Amino acid sequence: MQAQELLRELKRTVDELQAFNDIGRSLTSTLDVKEVLELIMQKVSEVLRPGNWSLLLLDESSRELHFEVAVGEGSERLKPLRLPLGEAIAGWVVREGQPVLLEQARADPRFSPRFDEVVGRRTGSVLAVPLRSKGRVLGVMELLNPEGQRAFDPEDLRTLSALADYAAIAIENARNFERIRELTLIDDHTGLYNARHLYRSLESEVARSRRFGRTFSLIFLDLDRFKMVNDRHGHQAGSAVLKEVGEVLRTALRAMDVPVRYGGDEFVVLLPEADRGQAFSVAERLRRSINETAFLEDRGLRIRVTASFGVATFPDDAATPEDLLRLADSAMYRVKETTRDGIAQASG
Repeated sequence: MQAQELLRELKRTVDELQAFNDIGRSLTSTLDVKEVLELIMQKVSEVLRPGNWSLLLLDESSRELHFEVAVGEGSERLKPLRLPLGEAIAGWVVREGQPVLLEQARADPRFSPRFDEVVGRRTGSVLAVPLRSKGRVLGVMELLNPEGQRAFDPEDLRTLSALADYAAIAIENARNFERIRELTLIDDHTGLYNARHLYRSLESEVARSRRFGRTFSLIFLDLDRFKMVNDRHGHQAGSAVLKEVGEVLRTALRAMDVPVRYGGDEFVVLLPEADRGQAFSVAERLRRSINETAFLEDRGLRIRVTASFGVATFPDDAATPEDLLRLADSAMYRVKETTRDGIAQASG
């Protein structure tokens, strides 16, 4: 009997080491958090063999937990649910930053039966550990009902704590990568995309439109006499106006459209699947929105600005990203050098 127990312990140790090795390799080879979490899911199932388990992440803005991963029978019904911080065992673990090991969870005052009711199960033993990174709790890994009608034990807690450390590293790496990506593609002044993102998006949109025989359009706009705003009210006020112009563009556009601060007081809008007529209508809507907005009202100012617009359409006006952008820019300058506060169509 003792030999069998030693063999089981040895196998468990080997499985754990293999799991940690596999996850460690994954962490150094990818920034795809989904890929790493799927591997952790697999290893949790192999090593600890829970009947159900889940990984919940904390939404800092709402202070609620959501199910990032849910495994086991009926677990798909948990995905839409949200837990206020502190609710149920998982919520308590995140709020307090402490692990929980329970032989019979239903006898614990922190237990909430609503999740059993949703899934259609009866929770017995529970093991839950916080996901920590740099002193912050990101979420929780929670395991229920281990196979073999046994209860989780302190060895299981040690193993899950180590797996949770890997999961926290994966999540933090992915979030840091996303922040860096956003910093390189987002204009920090207006919150719109920057020119680097525009070039990437244009190349992608040209390739997609060629493949599927689609059209798309580009709007180039430049604020009229914007130097007068800076001269009269100062550069800080001018910068604040640019930010509010960005908000006007976002409000007036579809979710699929791509507004970009191109540089200075120049903006570009990429309109997927918009033909020439639709793009002209969007440009007119943007022109009116800018005209009708009194900028910096919160500062006691009511600054009015207008803009000149140029519109170019793929493939009618140009077949490459560079030519499309150049023609939209040229059309905009025709307006700026004549009437201002108007729209011109690209002409080859």
